[in-house]
Amino acid sequence: MIQVAEALNIIAENISKMPIVKIKVSKSLGYVLAEAVYSPIHMPPFRQSAMDGYAFTHSDLKQFEVVNTSQAGDFLDEKIEKNQAVRIFTGAFVPDDTDTVVMQEHTRRTDHLLQIEKMPVAGANVREKGEQIKKGELVFDAGTVISPAAVGFLACLGITKIKVYDKPKVAILVTGNELVPAGKKLPKGKIYESNSLMIEAALKTVGIKKTSIFKVKDSLKKTILSVESCLANFDVVLISGGISVGDYDYVKEALLKNGVTELFYKINQKPGKPLFFGTKENKIVFALPGNPASSLTCFYVYTLPALKKLMGFDIIYLQEIKRKINTPFKNTSGKTLFLKALYDDDNVTVLESQSSAMLNTFAVANGLIVVPHYVTAIEAQEEVVILPFN
Repeated sequence: MIQVAEALNIIAENISKMPIVKIKVSKSLGYVLAEAVYSPIHMPPFRQSAMDGYAFTHSDLKQFEVVNTSQAGDFLDEKIEKNQAVRIFTGAFVPDDTDTVVMQEHTRRTDHLLQIEKMPVAGANVREKGEQIKKGELVFDAGTVISPAAVGFLACLGITKIKVYDKPKVAILVTGNELVPAGKKLPKGKIYESNSLMIEAALKTVGIKKTSIFKVKDSLKKTILSVESCLANFDVVLISGGISVGDYDYVKEALLKNGVTELFYKINQKPGKPLFFGTKENKIVFALPGNPASSLTCFYVYTLPALKKLMGFDIIYLQEIKRKINTPFKNTSGKTLFLKALYDDDNVTVLESQSSAMLNTFAVANGLIVVPHYVTAIEAQEEVVILPFN
């Protein structure tokens, strides 16, 4: 049995990034750039008006003759004299012979005569060519996570495809004779199966949508066949249940018979001691505990960082923050504890129902308090480390 820090190090050392793929910018939200992107054009590609108003050449004159109109999409290639102005709209081409745009609110117009009542400074309200970015300049470096704004910026530069790290296909394999799908009649001795939907939902929070759910009864032969199929068709296999030491826990044996290399099994922590991590070639496997709260805790602490590293993220772990605990707490287990908690700007409260089977408090918690295995007591108002997940 290993400590938490060692387990995290083993995971980090045994995860490689997914293959690089070229995808459409319109489909790239949440992906991580695999190579730097440089601008193919100046942005803006021409001098643009930042206002609705009039373009003119700045001088001592205050009265001008309005000789034309420039609206977005137009290109005026005619001579504009110093005593002339052009009606112009936001985003439109600023004629070469003009250098300033006056807001229409600061003017008075009668037919073709324009009177400027509040003169702007020279160059006002003109977006210069390449003001936002110049041709050949860096747009985004490798490792950038594509946000909605990044999608828009790439599109406005005319970029339609980018190279990113692919997202993994994930199999969720749920074991157990006692499990019944939600919505079905619940016979005595059975429970509703929730882990697959919970894990699938957690995967969606990091943009992983290529998921499939499989279920297998507590049978060694069937578990071996199910694991074999998942390894053949998916990049990541997440198994729920069957990883402890009970008479009907066949997952570990099934993994080893399928050639999965065990990198660790069991961590000195609570909840979630029976956690298996292994690899087979470029495939990774996590066998998570069957108890729901244990399963989700292990997902946040171990599986999520592994998946983010696969997808090319630079920051893979949950952010650590510190808050003052409201009540004293004792740790007599000698294990690292992950406690469901609710924190605000100043303090954090340990929630009730810390059992590994209980999701009711997990559903309202916004973080996990981490109590290291060597800490035996925490006093009220002492600072503790929290892993936020909301």
